[in-house]
Amino acid sequence: MGKIIISTLKAPQAIGPYSQATGISELVFVSGQLPINNESGKITDNDIEEQTKQSLTNLSEILQAAGSDLNKVLRTTVYLSDMKNFEKMNKVYKTFFKPGNYPARTAIEVSKLPKDALVEVEAIAHL
Repeated sequence: MGKIIISTLKAPQAIGPYSQATGISELVFVSGQLPINNESGKITDNDIEEQTKQSLTNLSEILQAAGSDLNKVLRTTVYLSDMKNFEKMNKVYKTFFKPGNYPARTAIEVSKLPKDALVEVEAIAHL
């Protein structure tokens, strides 16, 4: 089985030359999800907790389109525009995963994110 392209209208469309997600064999690679509200097409409030919730909601929708879900996430990478937001991001992040079933994760501060977002989350999951 070769690479497949995964796309859903339930999450914001890619803002550049990339796919929402790709898959091969039993793995799904979800591109970084910005906190863009799918209905308005705009970044949610300038609040790290709301932006984290929206980014993870978008991630979840794409995983569902691939036939997976948050319980099958193996690894995430969280990009933060300011590491001072780490604790607040973490507070929301942990509510999306079952305790004891948290994926491996890296959190990185970056100088800037697309559309001036505060957070972006990417993931690798299995089907």
